[in-house]
Amino acid sequence: MKTINTNDAPAAIGPYSQGVIVGGLLFTAGQIPLDPQTMKLVGGTIEEQTIRVLANLDAILKSAGSSWQHVVKTTVFLSDLSEFAQMNKAYESHLNGAKPARSTVQVAALPLGAKIEIELVAEIPT
Repeated sequence: MKTINTNDAPAAIGPYSQGVIVGGLLFTAGQIPLDPQTMKLVGGTIEEQTIRVLANLDAILKSAGSSWQHVVKTTVFLSDLSEFAQMNKAYESHLNGAKPARSTVQVAALPLGAKIEIELVAEIPT
């Protein structure tokens, strides 16, 4: 196993890694909309928070040597499923045509009051 850590994504705030590569796959920790420099929650709207989360995942993917074109699956956790359409629009525009498998679920709450958390599994191209 290889641990992935980058300063361009929020530092782990517990006993976990931003990502782990095993068997040619990257598994990321769930990312919430934290600014990696300030470690403060950003964005008031679901769109703004989605964009920040995807930027955090961009940084982890890049650090691992992968990209959205190699993402196999994402799991999206929303605190309010009524914001699905707005999240989906921001998500789709960010992925530039990539269409990984995805699950989206509503949860009772997310860390620091975030509206969204996303984790992913990606292939590491050889």
